[in-house]
Amino acid sequence: MHASRRAFVTGMGCVGPHGLGLEAYESGLRMGRTATRPLTLFDADHLACRVAAEVPDFDPDAWVLPRDRGRVARVVPLAVAAAREALTHAGLDPEALPEAWRSSLHVLVGSGAGCVEYAERQYAAFFGGEARPVSPYAVPCSTAGMLASEVSIALGAGGPSHVLSNGCTSSTDALGAALDLIRAGRTDSILVGGAESCITPAILAGFCSLRVVSTHWNEMAARASRPMSGDRDGFVLGEGAWMLLVESEDRVRASGRLPLAQIAGYGATCEAFHRVAMREDGAEPARAMRLALEDAGVLPADIDYVNLHGTGTALNDRVETRAVKAALGPHAGRVATSATKSLIGHPQGASGAAGVVAAILGMRGGFLPPTANIDTPDPDCDLDYVPGRARSGEIRAALCNCLGFGSKNAALVVRRVEPWR
Repeated sequence: MHASRRAFVTGMGCVGPHGLGLEAYESGLRMGRTATRPLTLFDADHLACRVAAEVPDFDPDAWVLPRDRGRVARVVPLAVAAAREALTHAGLDPEALPEAWRSSLHVLVGSGAGCVEYAERQYAAFFGGEARPVSPYAVPCSTAGMLASEVSIALGAGGPSHVLSNGCTSSTDALGAALDLIRAGRTDSILVGGAESCITPAILAGFCSLRVVSTHWNEMAARASRPMSGDRDGFVLGEGAWMLLVESEDRVRASGRLPLAQIAGYGATCEAFHRVAMREDGAEPARAMRLALEDAGVLPADIDYVNLHGTGTALNDRVETRAVKAALGPHAGRVATSATKSLIGHPQGASGAAGVVAAILGMRGGFLPPTANIDTPDPDCDLDYVPGRARSGEIRAALCNCLGFGSKNAALVVRRVEPWR
């Protein structure tokens, strides 16, 4: 074991509802610009919810070979695009990675739905009696694990290739696993994050039946995702990919590249309570946060910003608010927090990585990411949610939080990198 080994983020990439690339994402965060729109990926006129946070103007053929487009899920080119940007952002050429480095590069993607969108298309073809036969790739390319394989194939990455599928906490748990792997000396470079494309007819219909998605704002789509606002009525389904290159301190120092941030601590719990609900007291989400703080060796007072799970469901928002208060104590009333999902919708298993990237962009850019659409006060949600647009502010350490179906809770601590010593 190498308990003293530190893990640093050296590159980031994203494809999200604000568009392609980190610049589009940072601009959306700074402006507090919502990216929820009327749904266009399929006809949703028969559904109660008809809004989503889709990736706009995305050309899959720019990221996968045209002959392969019919063989992969939509999430694959999203993940490949984000992965390539993460490498480029780290000062590496994805087309010319050193052989020794490339052959050991580990790929770990967190995704709740994985390639289920492709599977749904195949089932529709089979049960709908379409003349087009089911693809010979129907089975292998519908599995969750194929998502990481496609990224590895696209990059020629020869290290372990894994998908961690844990519902909403998937990419937070993947980043926690990356931290553990680097600390244990099992890898020096790992391309890790979250990717999701689950805006599909069956999934949205299921969420409508569960009554957890917004249905009252179909005519005002930009206002539909409203975490912490007293008039919220559910989340808006989102999609996208947020990938980070995480490396050991030894690898970063040897390369001469400067890190963007440190992944400093991780904590996770299972409330073991319910498939979709959570206890009102917020004790287990709070315990996950405290475990992350302890793992990072920081105190509640050291946290300058909390990126919330903040879905926009009444239960999640009030319980998470209580959990933050329980984890941070009196400091909770002084710390800035925000719900990124107000801007990008809920990209399910990719949401944790989206929050970490938002926190690092704020850390590097001197701003606190905002929460949009807080129009009505809610006495159960009374923290500083940075309403409206981003606020200037210093982030030395951020707590990034996730709560998920199946009673899962996960949290990460991200720290600003001080000058090398």
